[in-house]
Amino acid sequence: MTDFQKLKEIITENNSFLLTTHVNPDADAIGSEIAFYQILKELGKKVFIINHSVTPYNLEFLDADNKIEKFNEEKHKNIFEEVDVLVALDFNRSDRTVSMQKGFNRSSKIKICIDHHQEPEDFADYYFTGTDYCATGHVIYELINKTGIVKLKYETAYPIYAAIMTDTGSFRFERTTPEIHRIAAKLLELNVVPNDVYDKLYDQSRFSKIKLLGEALESLQLFGEHKKICYMVLKQDVFERLDAAESDTENFVNFTLSIEGVRIGLLFIELDHGFKVSFRSKGNIPVNKLAGEYGGGGHTNAAGARIHNGKLEEYLYNILNKAEQYLESNQ
Repeated sequence: MTDFQKLKEIITENNSFLLTTHVNPDADAIGSEIAFYQILKELGKKVFIINHSVTPYNLEFLDADNKIEKFNEEKHKNIFEEVDVLVALDFNRSDRTVSMQKGFNRSSKIKICIDHHQEPEDFADYYFTGTDYCATGHVIYELINKTGIVKLKYETAYPIYAAIMTDTGSFRFERTTPEIHRIAAKLLELNVVPNDVYDKLYDQSRFSKIKLLGEALESLQLFGEHKKICYMVLKQDVFERLDAAESDTENFVNFTLSIEGVRIGLLFIELDHGFKVSFRSKGNIPVNKLAGEYGGGGHTNAAGARIHNGKLEEYLYNILNKAEQYLESNQ
């Protein structure tokens, strides 16, 4: 059980905080940072939000006051020792902070992890996590709900709703329980407008993103004896040609599972250095375990991995064949 009273104690007994999240943040990551920031500021704390990645353009609305900074080695080299508490939000492996990992891990300050993913790495002093939570924003909601550390208000409810909505797949994924709908209702009672959040997240895409989606769909292939694996490939030259960003690919992989009979879906993205893979599955196929074989992780049905020192062509069929093994062993 998550010890929210301990988290409240850490917050109240310390004065300055550094919040950070994973590379290429999604709405749960950014929303959780902004919601936690709102809590801390209401309590009069000094707060910094610094990330390895720039905030994706479709999530900038969550940070309307531009509180999030991109990590700069020279500018921020001392920040890890200048605050009382380092807060890892929406990730449970320190390498997900990329350029910030060294400073984060070396810091002598209190480190806490607030997350909802499986199999956390031992890099923090305190963990406020659990796979029963549908999103990290859900954890932050429960901090407020169970401790009364602050009164829930619109400025905090809005990013929490964005976090929960996206990580539940607009309330359709497995962890969308009756309780999650009750929480959503409470957020709506604070004047959060669902259509407004959805529109900003999904219906304000740049032209380059839609063109990139077309390229991804054009690359769709079925794999395996029974054609139950589907994958897409996006090469680096496509991003350059379309002036698109890696963050534009969020949720592209879900199209692979919309094909009749497909149980495992993968999206391969070539990077400047190495490549990344997004894994999705239906039923009891643990793609987090599959991702783990390549240094990644995530949830049972949604996971990812980044391979920094390898070429996509060298790994592609190895990963697809391994996926088929997972499929066959979890029929």
